Amino acid sequence: MKENTTDVIEFPDNAEDVLTEVIRCGARKLLAAAVEAEVEEWIEERRDLRDGKGRRRVVRNGHQPERSVLTGIGPIEVEKPRVRDRRPRGEREKFVSKILPPYLRKARCVEQLIPWLYLRGVSTGDFTDALQAILGRDAPGLSASTVTRLKAGWEEEHRKWSRRSLRGKRYVYVWADGVYFNIRLQEDRQCMLVLMGATAEGKKEFIAITDGFRESEQSWLELLLDLKRRGLEIHPHLATGDGALGFWKALRKAFPTTREQRCWVHKTANVLDKIAKRSQPEAKRMLHEIWMAPTRAEACRAFDAYIAAFRAKYPKAAGCLEKDKDELLAFYDFPAEHWQHIRTTNPIESTFATVRLRTRKTKGSGSRAACLAMVYKLMESASRKWRALNGSHLIPQLIEGVIFTDGVTQPQAA
Repeated sequence: MKENTTDVIEFPDNAEDVLTEVIRCGARKLLAAAVEAEVEEWIEERRDLRDGKGRRRVVRNGHQPERSVLTGIGPIEVEKPRVRDRRPRGEREKFVSKILPPYLRKARCVEQLIPWLYLRGVSTGDFTDALQAILGRDAPGLSASTVTRLKAGWEEEHRKWSRRSLRGKRYVYVWADGVYFNIRLQEDRQCMLVLMGATAEGKKEFIAITDGFRESEQSWLELLLDLKRRGLEIHPHLATGDGALGFWKALRKAFPTTREQRCWVHKTANVLDKIAKRSQPEAKRMLHEIWMAPTRAEACRAFDAYIAAFRAKYPKAAGCLEKDKDELLAFYDFPAEHWQHIRTTNPIESTFATVRLRTRKTKGSGSRAACLAMVYKLMESASRKWRALNGSHLIPQLIEGVIFTDGVTQPQAA
């Protein structure tokens, strides 16, 4: 019987650094080859440019001085070929590499790395260690002070974004919510007013993120009127939000034709808060039967059953639900494929999970402007992963005025 043996291979202590250097060397060669090919193609396109003796006007002319570019695997030294154009001064062209543009010192992935780390919860004090672990010990130009400069840039980005033109934009659905954050060195909590919309193509977009005063009517009205001033003239078909009266009063003044849909998540929490804990599981089950009913008629029957079951013992809970019956069931007049999107403000709530992670890590933001800028960048980052609404192909029918009953289109009269 053959004896099994195992060979143990011992790697040197610096094996990881050796591997990184091998990868970096390969990346350097690939980058150099790509730039060389780009230059050759650019010169070849001008091969017919010749002087009186038949010599080419556009030719290679050595290399520019070597420079270091910081990438995701650390710094890479590269040389960019130099091109000489011998035509008269007014006719000359300058070669500009798209792969290695002038003054490039950091790859785009590295430029995005710092805000990504910061917005995901890495504190500024831990930045040096985090960056060295990712980019290597010899990665230059990245430090905690970079974050301070970035935050100032984010504030300017948000100011420009908040003034952008909305002319020609159309949002079929909008979601509204007010979210509170702690601000260091301030006693009051900052209220962030957030408005998100679904375009005619079914894509979700942030419309506005701004400061507010406790979700007041005046704060919401200023936000909505500002949108109209910047060109948002078409009224949304439906707005979804919680029961905060400030938003709804402002909406009726700014966009009076927009239908109202109360958020079922907020409503469920508000109703259960008025019921004894021992009765909450049954109450939650009955509430679930209302908004999950396939038709409005079945939802109304479940609604009435809930009121009958809880009105005597918990009149406040019954009243809290009953007063918004029409607004809670508005979604039945829209495509069934859209119901899971428009019954709640979950598109906003789920996005703010990452926002709250960051603010918990920093124990609040340093200022109101810094908090606003941070929320803007976090939500901008989150929006890149959003998918389109289910049943986006039905939106044109909604815009054209097709009637939906219990989520299904109704035949048009001849």
